[in-house]
Amino acid sequence: MSSLIPFWYIVITILWTGFFVLEGFDFGVGMLHNAVGRDDAGRRAAINTIGPLWDGNEVWLIVAGAGMFAAFPGWYATMFSAYNLALVLLLAALMVRGLAFEYRGKRDAARWRRTWDVLMTVGSVLAPLLIGVALAGLLHGLPINSDQDYTGSFWDLLQPYALFTGVTLVLICLLHGATFLRLKTTDDMYQRSRQAARRVAPVTAAFVIGFIIWTHVTASTAFFLNVIELLAVLAVLTAVWLVYADSDGFAFAATTVTIASAIVAIFVALYPNVMVSSTNAANNLTAQNTASPAYPLKVMSVVAIFLLPVVLIYQTWTYYVFRRRISAAEFQPQAPSAAPAPSGAALQSPDGAKPSASGPA
Repeated sequence: MSSLIPFWYIVITILWTGFFVLEGFDFGVGMLHNAVGRDDAGRRAAINTIGPLWDGNEVWLIVAGAGMFAAFPGWYATMFSAYNLALVLLLAALMVRGLAFEYRGKRDAARWRRTWDVLMTVGSVLAPLLIGVALAGLLHGLPINSDQDYTGSFWDLLQPYALFTGVTLVLICLLHGATFLRLKTTDDMYQRSRQAARRVAPVTAAFVIGFIIWTHVTASTAFFLNVIELLAVLAVLTAVWLVYADSDGFAFAATTVTIASAIVAIFVALYPNVMVSSTNAANNLTAQNTASPAYPLKVMSVVAIFLLPVVLIYQTWTYYVFRRRISAAEFQPQAPSAAPAPSGAALQSPDGAKPSASGPA
């Protein structure tokens, strides 16, 4: 087996993990912007915490899909045909969410803005839910025949483990977004973000622990958790403690580790398979039997080694530039200013006397 095949499996894992780490708090902010921002100015402030970042973060999803297409075309073909309808729903959720960012402020009408607020929230919930269902299905198993063709229907994707994983990722994104808002907001918005994080943290921890145990039982015969699974459990418990300790920066770091280790846990449990067949284990798609030939992998490896650091440096710089906190007061409507008083000779009355300090009677 070419050494580039496991290398590219690791790259795909990193891309999916990077997408959830960066876009995860974007999803969380999208879910929470109505709760954290009680008026239009507050909602605008919440949206602007991710305004310069969200579209760049979504590039990781595109690159992950493109990487799968180039490095593992057999995996890409079977997975995307199996998840055809689910992918359409995912794209619809992402497009509606993107349109909400761009069009919400185009009209100064309450009904217009509230409609886009609802669509942003729905899109932010559906996207991680659908991706979680899709990734979990790879591990739990889908009906695949010996020709690597998916033979099931849309409803075969909605397995209990897959749905549980989807809900777990929604909750992690929610907590990730709440801790991010604690870093980026002030005053009342900060307090509401703090309260939201405290409410969702224990529920998220319970789901993450349940997800890790279920994943371990599904993919392993060992009794003890592996290092990545144990890291996910420790990270989410640490996140709960730090949220209640009001350690904002470390709490966000802990939720980052939680979401990263949850995604990595799926890919570690899956390898060397890339899709498990529930029909027959002999039909499993593996990294070996779905990979591209050696030459394309070599070319892509050179490109990835040079370009990935550039992307990381650029995104790090972007986050540094837009690092300041945002206040709802910045988005309050400005009161109309009074007309300026005349100056110079115009201040003279017709008889040449200056007006009194109290102004005209």
